[in-house]
Amino acid sequence: MDPGEAERFLRMYHAEDPDAGPLGPRLREVLRHIARYGTYTHTAAELAYGARVAWRNSSRCIGRLYWRSLRVRDRRFVDDAHGVAAGCVTHLREATGRGRIRPTITVFAQDRPGRPGPRIRNEQLIRYAGYLRPGATVTGDAHEHIGHLGPGGVIGDARNVEITELALRLGWAGAEGTDFDVLPLVIEAGGRPPLLATLPPDAVLEVPLVHPVHDWFAGLGLRWHAVPAISGMCLEIGGVCYPCAPFNGWYMGTEIGARNLADRDRYDRLGAVAAGLGLDTSSDRTLWKDQALVELNVAVLHSFAAAGVTITDHHTESRRFLTHLEREERSGRLCPADWSWIVPPLSGSTTPVFHRYYEDVPLSPAFVHHPPDK
Repeated sequence: MDPGEAERFLRMYHAEDPDAGPLGPRLREVLRHIARYGTYTHTAAELAYGARVAWRNSSRCIGRLYWRSLRVRDRRFVDDAHGVAAGCVTHLREATGRGRIRPTITVFAQDRPGRPGPRIRNEQLIRYAGYLRPGATVTGDAHEHIGHLGPGGVIGDARNVEITELALRLGWAGAEGTDFDVLPLVIEAGGRPPLLATLPPDAVLEVPLVHPVHDWFAGLGLRWHAVPAISGMCLEIGGVCYPCAPFNGWYMGTEIGARNLADRDRYDRLGAVAAGLGLDTSSDRTLWKDQALVELNVAVLHSFAAAGVTITDHHTESRRFLTHLEREERSGRLCPADWSWIVPPLSGSTTPVFHRYYEDVPLSPAFVHHPPDK
């Protein structure tokens, strides 16, 4: 561990938090621990601050206005797979709040020299399985992009073919074999074989999708889960890595309606929506994809609102992001942003975030991707 990373974090924390106390004694203590043990342990206050600032620094997230409200569940004493599984279930129940979604992070044991912390192999706590049909093949990195599907295609979410096949190899029975089977968690800890942990139904709130005008839409059988809880990233604070730290906000409608259900390498449902609308799909110039995409997103926002589940639209969230940006600039802080992620995937030029550039520089604390074997 680089002691400089710990020092930079502590100096930032003490500069921003008036209740942090004197820096000198704490810095000397941390440097002694690093010299002796190769790492150190954050206080509860340092952990909470670091997790919130990691969200503040997330350049691909448009919803950072509420970074201070992140609820931090300190579960660093949990380093076994069964404990992680139980903690994730509790996280989902508490974050879901019967539809009133609350931004939440649960932090499990940190990496220590010779003693790595637990890891969750799933990209998110709730993901739908992707089953290769008989005869189907995949080219490319299935985790990042499903590539080209051979004959037969995929049942469910094509993005999740790789984790689905891993779960099946580990003994998962495959649930019902539908388009919306919730995957079990694959948890590794203590050098033991991976644990498969099935999420109980009461921990997974789902919203059936209907349209406010078109009754036939319900017959498409689409639905989506309420809580986007990212579990495949490491939380890094002052040189300390927490490899198992699932966190969630709430959905922006386009994440579901313009990406998850619309992308050709995900659920690819624009054709089905266009058919229901009776659109002319003979040429891209009829703009049938655009019309179908709008109606799909209308259905998502309508359905979540009717079910009493927190969701936001891309116009509202774009304005909120600029408010966040202005606050950060007034505080003298850089607000990193990746334009290609901040601009919504639907009607981007109608939102205020489209019409400007951003600085995208890595800051710490941060949520980061590590290779599976790290």
